[in-house]
Amino acid sequence: MTAVLHQVVPDTSGTAPWYARLVFLRERGMGASILVAAISSAFGVLLLSATGFIGAMIAQDPYIGDSPLALAVISILGIILLLVALYVAAVVTANTFSTIVAGRTRRIALLRLIGATARSQRIEVARQGLVVGAIGAAIGLIAGIGIAALGVAVAGRLVGAVEYDVAQASLLVPPAIVALTTWAAAWTGSRRVLTVTPLQALGGSVERQHDEFTRPARSVASVVLIAGGALLLGLGAMVGMANPLGIVPAFIGGLLSFTGLVIGSTAIMPPLLRLTGRLFGGSAVARLASENALRYPERSSRMAIGVVIGVTLVTMFAVAAETAQLVMITSAEMSGYPQDRLVVLDQFALVMMVLVGVSAVIAAVGLVNLLTIGVVQRRRELGLLRALGLSNAQIRRMVLLEATHITLTALLFGLVLGVAYGWAGAQSVLGSVPLSMGIPAFFVAPAVPWLTIGGVVLAAAVLTLVAAVTPTRLATRAVPVEALAAD
Repeated sequence: MTAVLHQVVPDTSGTAPWYARLVFLRERGMGASILVAAISSAFGVLLLSATGFIGAMIAQDPYIGDSPLALAVISILGIILLLVALYVAAVVTANTFSTIVAGRTRRIALLRLIGATARSQRIEVARQGLVVGAIGAAIGLIAGIGIAALGVAVAGRLVGAVEYDVAQASLLVPPAIVALTTWAAAWTGSRRVLTVTPLQALGGSVERQHDEFTRPARSVASVVLIAGGALLLGLGAMVGMANPLGIVPAFIGGLLSFTGLVIGSTAIMPPLLRLTGRLFGGSAVARLASENALRYPERSSRMAIGVVIGVTLVTMFAVAAETAQLVMITSAEMSGYPQDRLVVLDQFALVMMVLVGVSAVIAAVGLVNLLTIGVVQRRRELGLLRALGLSNAQIRRMVLLEATHITLTALLFGLVLGVAYGWAGAQSVLGSVPLSMGIPAFFVAPAVPWLTIGGVVLAAAVLTLVAAVTPTRLATRAVPVEALAAD
């Protein structure tokens, strides 16, 4: 009995060696969380280095080097991209810890049963998030500085000598922010600890089902954020007709409205998942895959919203860049500006797309991680299906259909959001750009880069296959009798 309690209840006494407190890092999902923190930290370091290098390069340009507007736009976009990366990492990390806590329901309930408080358990989860964030941030800092130094050296040979020093104290800011963001995300993701009761020690560790998941406060907050964000987006578009600083209210509006979508994802995603579920036919395996997504909306929404974020980001910046390119070409033709100098803007757009792609990778890691954790936590359910006669091939097909179902829904939703946000961003920045006879454009028509959209669709298909590899292997590995005996 003592051995069993020792496995369930970790040794948190002062006599335990320091490395015993890090045993939680072996838990499934923690490695991916460290990877997310590392990518986010490296992303921030590379972002500061890239925008600093581009700013130095533009400052040396004889045509636009003296333009404070160009440098202001570079700085604003750099800050926006950094905030976007932190936002994506926070959402992915919070969703990961929410899923991990859901899998710990019985263990947390047992600790509550023997006297632990919900607050102490939540603080423990937050502490684990801080450790994960610190480890990932340190790894990302080292990797980011190395890659930035290499990139600056290569870029210097391609575009000529540019005076820029990679080693700057400001590069310590992104890792510090990532560590704190991961800690805060872990605290937010562990809020379910407050609802775990000692009585749940007698049951299994499962997600809440649809009929158990009602949060009126979240629905109200979601509607308020979406409505307020939409108003700010409209204000940014209007201000952008006279001043490129319209991007400020537009960015805040986009952040608020998308946060509203994330908060209300458990109400928004299930209807969309139900619609796409009809595309997979009426076979038993297809119905199981579709119903699994609808039966546990919290888990499905966590997985889907990560893909929505990635697709929205890439599409948004692709639409904004394509629109900006058309507007700048038109403006150059009207003003007599040498169009060969626009190559600098093309290079900037390419760098920005690569950096945005990193945010999409963070979201993709979140999908793979959550899908894998979800399969592990459904071991009993999969064992029961095996006992009822489903073959390994049918189990693999069911998991693959679940991944396809979620990815397809998130892809379509993300494309729509990306085009809308991309146009709003372009309008708020470029509406004041002078065109014919020095008159501003006022209204900027969105330009959709179909080649990039095709790449996003292809990447989503590859992501679906990659995301399903580990879960399908885990789903078919367990013996039915052992799975049914598991907690």
